[in-house]
Amino acid sequence: MQMTPDTALWLGFIVLAYLAGSIPFGLLIGLNKGVDIRQHGSGNIGATNAGRTLGGRIGALCFLLDLSKGAAPVLVAGVVMHTLGRRDLTQTQSAWWFAVAAAAIAGHMHPIWLRFKGGKGVATGFGSLVAMWPVVSIAAFIALAIWILSVRLTRYVGVSSCVAAVSLPISITALTVAFGNPNVAAVDRITGVWPAIAVSGAMAAAVVWRHRGNLKRTLGGTEPRTTLFGPRRSTASKTP
Repeated sequence: MQMTPDTALWLGFIVLAYLAGSIPFGLLIGLNKGVDIRQHGSGNIGATNAGRTLGGRIGALCFLLDLSKGAAPVLVAGVVMHTLGRRDLTQTQSAWWFAVAAAAIAGHMHPIWLRFKGGKGVATGFGSLVAMWPVVSIAAFIALAIWILSVRLTRYVGVSSCVAAVSLPISITALTVAFGNPNVAAVDRITGVWPAIAVSGAMAAAVVWRHRGNLKRTLGGTEPRTTLFGPRRSTASKTP
């Protein structure tokens, strides 16, 4: 079977997305400051541990860089392969585009440069999905809103990341049923976006699995709470 030019291009973008996702920005920033963040906190190379170890500004920078390395290859692939901004993608085009997004996330979680021991994929996953305009961008922003609300309420980044990730396939399915072609049955609308539901579901499962330690510590009461939105207010009653 002869490989078509489009197939070759898609495969090339998948490889490039994986290599881009493998760039360990949190680790590199830490090493530049003389700190190996793998030896501190949770030992993770992502933005959360970078922020805990090196400060909130570094954590925010790391988050933006991790987001960018997910968004950039997806955007470039979308422009070159003419999928960006389209609502009439075929299942094949959608599947290839999602494969590029998944490759970037896999690179962050399992970077080739670090013996496949990487981060948890939240920021990179968010960036890659937002870049898939308009296929799942709205669902990605809904997940971000859920994450922010959950962090504000619980102060647990790990739990909030899992909740936001699980919301993705649910949001994609709900949005497809609610705003899809009214002349097509709801079941057929869902069938038409199966690549989005399948890949986002796999992403959610991977995020939950990578946060299993956080979830265990949360249940055990030993997971540290974040100060991402400022110090937690004391619930102790004031003496008159």
